[in-house]
Amino acid sequence: MVPLFKESEELIRYASSVQLYEDLVLQIQKDFSLANLTLDLPADCNPNELKYLLQKNIQFLIEEKFSDFLNLLYVVDLPEATTKKILTIGDQHISEHYTFLILKRVWQKVWFREKYK
Repeated sequence: MVPLFKESEELIRYASSVQLYEDLVLQIQKDFSLANLTLDLPADCNPNELKYLLQKNIQFLIEEKFSDFLNLLYVVDLPEATTKKILTIGDQHISEHYTFLILKRVWQKVWFREKYK
């Protein structure tokens, strides 16, 4: 069963501990690329940097390129009901919520691919 997480940092730490952090980063970059977006992550991107840069990019997309943001959510394959629920919350940390959801969904892809290869 896919491990459950309550926050981004916990998920990223776990991915590192099971040697799947690099796969997680690659899948995030792949999903951004499939959405025709660029996510510039340094080759040696550490877990704190990953969360910060991902959240910063998501915040930018929400504020400046909302249709591209919606396309990213589609590519990542987040359930529409979940994404709408966060939009209705309307708090100042909306990008943090979406960062966590995206990380969680990407992690599921990486975990399943590793488990069933």
